[in-house]
Amino acid sequence: MQDISIIIGRYIITMNEKEEIIENGAVVVEKGIIREIGKGNEILDKYKNLAVHIYGDENSAVMPGFINSHTHAAMVLFRGIADDLPLKVWLTEHIWPKESKFLSQEFVFDGTCLACLEMLKSGTTTFNDMYFFTDSIASAVKKMRIGAVIGQGILDFPTPSGKNADEYLKKAQDFAEKYKNDPLVIPAVAPHAIYTCSKETLLKSKELALKNNIPVHIHLSETFQEVEDCIKKNGKRPVVYLNEIGFFEGKITAAHAVWLNDEEIDIMAEREIGVAHCIESNLKLSSGIAPIARLVKKRVRVGMGTDGAASNNNLDILEEISIAAKIQKGITADPTVLNVKTCMKMLTIWPARALGIDKERGSIESGKRADLVVMNLNKPHLQPIYDIYSTIIYSAKSSDIEDVFVNGVPVIVKGKHQFCDEDEIINKANWWAERIKS
Repeated sequence: MQDISIIIGRYIITMNEKEEIIENGAVVVEKGIIREIGKGNEILDKYKNLAVHIYGDENSAVMPGFINSHTHAAMVLFRGIADDLPLKVWLTEHIWPKESKFLSQEFVFDGTCLACLEMLKSGTTTFNDMYFFTDSIASAVKKMRIGAVIGQGILDFPTPSGKNADEYLKKAQDFAEKYKNDPLVIPAVAPHAIYTCSKETLLKSKELALKNNIPVHIHLSETFQEVEDCIKKNGKRPVVYLNEIGFFEGKITAAHAVWLNDEEIDIMAEREIGVAHCIESNLKLSSGIAPIARLVKKRVRVGMGTDGAASNNNLDILEEISIAAKIQKGITADPTVLNVKTCMKMLTIWPARALGIDKERGSIESGKRADLVVMNLNKPHLQPIYDIYSTIIYSAKSSDIEDVFVNGVPVIVKGKHQFCDEDEIINKANWWAERIKS
């Protein structure tokens, strides 16, 4: 045995089928894979004569790496550039014009590096991205050593990255072939939305995904206006429209899913559509509040997403889940909805299932990739502890996360990235800001 790491903790939160929590436990990692989970003293004794790396301590909580279900990572370079505006104005009068001027391979690489650094430090080990210049996103992901599902954005109109839907689809196919066996990058297809993609484009996107056995990522029912426009154009609501044209096949994650009625929720449950809940972005843009409690009750696979930092304005998934839980309790007048165990599933195993990566990610189990988060519990705001799920969901901050492992590699140790110059990444972001401002 070589290159063995042992991560110990007061709590090992497995998120396996039995929802086991191992107190005073340890996780053994070898060659990027979780080899063993058990009581800490037994594991340490078993490996005492071997050269091992020890992480965590008796004040640590060890949990699966978080999955950010919906991002536009590179848009972090537009953070704070056009706040306090409705979605349509924000998008058409500010974001799209700036993208047409500044979007490039370099912009996407630099922005994605910054986003990855922020996400890693807040416990995200895999993110589901929709954007352009996917090779640049992948290069940033490899540099930053984070996992990513990367979807080529598909539209019916030109952008700096492509002329039309056929060109975007060709890029998506090439990307899928290039990264089909990559340890960090999972290719996807990302038709933007029903209002930016024709029926033909949507179906071509689905077929490409099925052909390559890769996920689909789409915005869906984000605003009331989107629903109204779909009814006027197609005579039916967005989910019904997509279902009837045959779009709902394969592994699909629908971002936002704010304006759903009971019929649409039933369709999404039946078709096993995943939902990326982006509560902070939806609140900030006044898009509405998704019916997450109803979706969960129908067993829809709901995960948390931050959306892009241009509309959030951060990529802190822990902050996202805490707000989401409290708002669902408020709007339903039911304090039992989105309980803390459900919230942990929304950060880990549920989005993994929606994306089709649950055999490798989303829980701490032997044979899975070692995507792990180590949180320091020895903080005033985290004591005392009666329920570790409650402590994480309602009390913890991203700054409490000390170590983050991706594929068994300790990428963040004591809060610092081990493979990049953090100052260089931040300075490059400021360089972009000066260009954009001028």
